[in-house]
Amino acid sequence: MTTTTDSLRWFKSSYSGSGGACVEWAPVHASATGTVPVRDSKRPTGPVLMVTTDAFAGLVALARSAAVIE
Repeated sequence: MTTTTDSLRWFKSSYSGSGGACVEWAPVHASATGTVPVRDSKRPTGPVLMVTTDAFAGLVALARSAAVIE
């Protein structure tokens, strides 16, 4: 079975709020393959970045530690 990004179930962080600067990821695909698809929530038909689970964990840690600049 071939998986396309159209067939994935995408999730947005509960911390996203309504600001619009959000990313989405597909956790079921990540669990099954060890590769995490990530996309811009404003461009669901746009490009998808595929990263390892370790790289994704690093991105999440960086986002959590970064100060929000408004």
